[in-house]
Amino acid sequence: MTLLSRLFGVRPAIRHPVRVRRDVEIPATDGLRLLATHYYPADVDRPPLVLLRSPYGRGNALDQLPKLLAERGYQVLYQSLRGTAGSGGRFDGFVIDAADADGTLSWLRAQPWFGGMLATWGASYLGFVQWELAARYIPEWKIAVIQDAPSAFAEHFMYPGGAFALGNALGWVQLVDTMFSGNYSLTPQLLATFTAERKLRRATLTLPLQEADRALTRHQVSWFQDWIAHGPQQEYWKRMDHRANVERMPPRVHLQGGWHDFFLPSMLDDHARLLAAGREVRLLVGPWGHGRGLYTRDGMRDALAALDAALLGKDAPSGVRVFVTGANRWLDLPGWPPAHRPTPWHLHPGGRLSRDDPAPEASPSRYRYDPGDPTPTVGGTAVRSAGPKDNRAIEARADVLTFTTAPLTEDVEVIGPVRVRLHAHSSHPHVDYFARLCYVTPHGRSLNLCDGIVRLNQPGALRAVDIELWPLAHRFLRGHRIRLQVSSGAHPRYGRNPGTGQPLATARELRASEHAIFHDLDHPSALWLPLAPGAS
Repeated sequence: MTLLSRLFGVRPAIRHPVRVRRDVEIPATDGLRLLATHYYPADVDRPPLVLLRSPYGRGNALDQLPKLLAERGYQVLYQSLRGTAGSGGRFDGFVIDAADADGTLSWLRAQPWFGGMLATWGASYLGFVQWELAARYIPEWKIAVIQDAPSAFAEHFMYPGGAFALGNALGWVQLVDTMFSGNYSLTPQLLATFTAERKLRRATLTLPLQEADRALTRHQVSWFQDWIAHGPQQEYWKRMDHRANVERMPPRVHLQGGWHDFFLPSMLDDHARLLAAGREVRLLVGPWGHGRGLYTRDGMRDALAALDAALLGKDAPSGVRVFVTGANRWLDLPGWPPAHRPTPWHLHPGGRLSRDDPAPEASPSRYRYDPGDPTPTVGGTAVRSAGPKDNRAIEARADVLTFTTAPLTEDVEVIGPVRVRLHAHSSHPHVDYFARLCYVTPHGRSLNLCDGIVRLNQPGALRAVDIELWPLAHRFLRGHRIRLQVSSGAHPRYGRNPGTGQPLATARELRASEHAIFHDLDHPSALWLPLAPGAS
């Protein structure tokens, strides 16, 4: 019995003996050889096959998942993408060569042990490649099980709100470089964690930014250079945009995300597109950071139920299921987002947040942002150390404004999209605005729930700034307080805005900025929360 089966309570009714074939060669259509490991139940003839395609190596701790699937009666083909773990060719970040999938499918159909039923499975990069797989029609494909992976790469991962996600981008560079340089061994990866955060933070302060990859890994990373050389709307990113493939996705799709995952907004967009395309979609969103949901009892059981339903005809839950933080309960919904009433909580002088209307005349709140000492952030949707963290040290800084309610007299449950509108004045046009929603406990701890950022590069003496925060499902408990942070940075999650308008990759000069946030009756800055219909 695999370790995962025991840990997550998913022991199969019949445990099949598992056989393994290693270093299976698969020809890509351009002649390159890709390596794979084939797991199969020894006592089942031509069972359904689950395809995993990964850049992260084979034969390590991740092999627990293929073994778990094989002992349940599935065969698994676990393939290394080109340029990784012995497969030929060059790895190119999130640009996936179509020759890999085309060759793999042709080869697979010629194998006598392939029974003609195919599923795909995987989190993060292993989910992203499933969207690329749908560039061609695959009649054998019955279900895609996708965790924490969107159909498009740039929008919410690389340039959310137009700001470059420096910490996450370099964090992934660091992760991949450690794997590649250590020949995918788990030991160097574990040892690297002791110094990874310090090295990453130092690299994120490198100027110009085009030298940050070298500062982190001691060599230049070609795809990182491409990321910082191309703005969010440039042609380059179309090679990593697979949203048009939705019409060729399989009839069933299982989507799993986390409230603290940087891909969540894109995955919710994918959920809507898949439903519009007539697919049967299961959506599960839990209280997790990136890549962690699968390795929980709830995540594993839900995904396996979907797989068994698609390939074996068993029953499985459908629709939307979300975890409501604060209430610590799962909630089944008819769809996403659920019916809700966007409700404003207005910013007031003195750091007050209230349902009361703004006063006719109110002095703005002010702060100064200095990219030489960038406003830091903790937790949230970071690659490392994601989730809720105590924000009090950050909120004590002079470059962070906080607006807080009085202690709540009753529970307030919010489920759906969150947004902020600020009426802001800055001393120059090249600025960022960052908003973070927190809850404050009776003991004073301020714990983050969701946040968002927007980068501005156009002149305007006084601007209405709209910020989309990550969606949430949370119950603010009676006695807790609701808090909104406003600042002009969240380093290293987002790269600091140098304030000069110079190109991202080559900017060296740093320019501080003065900010005023207006909250009078003519300029009603507010946080909008999604209350359930009828809630007070």
